[in-house]
Amino acid sequence: MPLMTTTLPNGLTVMLKEIHTAPIISHWVWYRVGSRDEIPGITGVSHWVEHMQFKGTPRFPAGVLDKAISRTGGTWNAFTYLDWTTFFETMPADQIQLALELEADRMVNSAFDPQEVASERTVVISERQGNENEPTFQLAEEVQAAAFRVHPYHHEVIGDLADLQTMTRDDLYRHYRTYYIPNNAVLAIAGDFQAEAMLQRVQEIYGSIPAGEEPPRRIRPEPPQRGERRVTVEGPGETTFLQVAYHAPNATHPDFFPLLAADSLLSGPTNLNLFSNGLTNKTSRLYRALVDAEYAVNVGGVLHPTIDPYLYTLHAIVHPRRTATETLQVMDDEIARLQDAPPNADELQRALKQARALFAYGSESISNQAFWMGYASMFADYGWYEHFLDRLAAVTPDDVQRVAQTYLRPQNRVVGVYLPTGGAGA
Repeated sequence: MPLMTTTLPNGLTVMLKEIHTAPIISHWVWYRVGSRDEIPGITGVSHWVEHMQFKGTPRFPAGVLDKAISRTGGTWNAFTYLDWTTFFETMPADQIQLALELEADRMVNSAFDPQEVASERTVVISERQGNENEPTFQLAEEVQAAAFRVHPYHHEVIGDLADLQTMTRDDLYRHYRTYYIPNNAVLAIAGDFQAEAMLQRVQEIYGSIPAGEEPPRRIRPEPPQRGERRVTVEGPGETTFLQVAYHAPNATHPDFFPLLAADSLLSGPTNLNLFSNGLTNKTSRLYRALVDAEYAVNVGGVLHPTIDPYLYTLHAIVHPRRTATETLQVMDDEIARLQDAPPNADELQRALKQARALFAYGSESISNQAFWMGYASMFADYGWYEHFLDRLAAVTPDDVQRVAQTYLRPQNRVVGVYLPTGGAGA
């Protein structure tokens, strides 16, 4: 179905897509704010503000919202990432007025009650400490910190414990008032409605919200990495984990799609839709070389689209009878094979077919359609999504070899190993 896109006088971008396959509407509000917009002292503030948005407004007090959504048969949630924060409701079409009104209301009227802030501090710190019990989180945090010494992608989305312990209610509220404004947001709605009528409702509900000042962007470009970096994490457990992170281009760079194809070939396709399931990667080169040959118990890769250059990460659970060094050597041998010779056309087409299938599965529902409308707008524009398959199909074997030679070099990566010390735990 065609997409209607407009911008209200207050700067809110509105994207509407009619889908009449079921009496459902999915309503998403995307804010251009994430851990990329944080500085030392307030790392994790975006994620914490997301939590506070569920603590109510004078019109919709805490506890009322969840009951109201549930009574309609709807679902709702929110997520914070590197470049964005999003809130969504998927509801019966005749109940969507509630979603429109509650999101417009908490765009401007969230209370940030000091007692609620104190209570949520405990929740967020507990979430952080729970993550620290996971070897994979510990390892990922060290690898990310080693990969980015300047750029704010340096820290995890949840933030550093020191900041979570010292941030104030005023820090949170200032962040909220700075970034949760209509001219920093995209409203994406898909489902069973008439676009013109829905646009009128949106204008009535969101149109009176005043625009804010253009939010600051404290972006510090990461300088080129000039040699391989290695980190080791030791902790309880019996399992060794390996993570290899290569600096990778951002979503709008011409090399992003060739690298996405290389990922599909090496480790199986990355699921770009964060809310849908993946596919088996048992035919990928690294699975055959590592898992089938018992160098690893599992292997995978991930390349997320981002505003600024981020990471292409390969991760493996090392086989109990192997060392991380042995597993890394086999991984490197497979990468070298791709650098030395382009894949044959048939193998590449099989890998691209898997990537296309995964993309299709992550686009088929009404909620997924609304997701993509806003998600693509966070790091590019909706055309990025519309032309995804064409750009993937245009990738050649030589393109794959070239990006493997360009990006998958030891000098461009961080190698992280989690070494178990035995005992209770992971």
